[in-house]
Amino acid sequence: MGRASDIERAAEVLRAGGLVALPTETVYGLGANAEDPAAVARIFQVKGRPPSHPLIVHIAAAEHLDDWVESVPATARLLAAHFWPGPLTLVLRRGHRVPLEATGGLETVAVRVPDHPVALALLSAFGGGVTAPSANRFGSVSPTTAVHVRTELGHAVDFVLDGGACEVGVESTIVDVTGEIPSILRPGGVTREELEAVLGRSIAVPSASRVRVPGQHPSHYAPRARVVLVEPEKVVAEAELAQGLGHKVGVFLPASFADPAVKAHAVVSVPDSISAYAHGLYGFLRELDQQGCDLIIASLPPEEGLGLAIANRLRRAAGPRPSR
Repeated sequence: MGRASDIERAAEVLRAGGLVALPTETVYGLGANAEDPAAVARIFQVKGRPPSHPLIVHIAAAEHLDDWVESVPATARLLAAHFWPGPLTLVLRRGHRVPLEATGGLETVAVRVPDHPVALALLSAFGGGVTAPSANRFGSVSPTTAVHVRTELGHAVDFVLDGGACEVGVESTIVDVTGEIPSILRPGGVTREELEAVLGRSIAVPSASRVRVPGQHPSHYAPRARVVLVEPEKVVAEAELAQGLGHKVGVFLPASFADPAVKAHAVVSVPDSISAYAHGLYGFLRELDQQGCDLIIASLPPEEGLGLAIANRLRRAAGPRPSR
């Protein structure tokens, strides 16, 4: 995993303006040289991503943060010291090295240090910042293995670094630290409770953000199958009703409903462990797509710890789809 020759080849691809799929602890990213506007523009083209949607700049270590942003408030330094490398992204004022193509035209930039040995080795070998949204088509289920990337993007990616399955399984938490009061713009791998413990104060999760960041589109992280969310106690009945109406139904069966006899096309038993649920979430959605489901019935977990991020992803997956 992550042989030195592969790392150097990936770094050369980035220097040449190419695209590299790289593993992180959250999901696989589609990486480009953050300072190359043409390479960054190619990310948007390959993903089918609107150019107004900003990207996250990945850097090798917290001490490089000042190279990429205008200024670093004390709150940002505190969070970086505690959570980097890790699944936390900080939104700060854009520095001169970051082209507007990478920020969706904004004067803010999202930055993080990933917690994956292969990603860190690549960033170190490359010697610069790498913009890397999830390595998938815009709005679809994020990839957590190299196979997912190759299946979805194929030859549109110049090189795929295989670092195994992603450990966390959902994207990073995005925290806006541009103002005096930090807020969570996207729940993710660092929990609200962990952030509050370090900051010594409560932190808001606004339903709408004044700053555009990744993952805010109404329909996001979505499988081909339509996702419907119901109360946990209604999952089985709703699934069986839809199956009776002719749908090929996939079910996210809550851990408290260990009933393998549910009448559905395919059943995923949700793990008891919330971290195991987060780790497997995107794989579960892909599995039900692969089994030919056209409808997925699921419920939201309690919105605490990683449950907040899982609920966020499921709501986006169930969001209104753009007309085709």
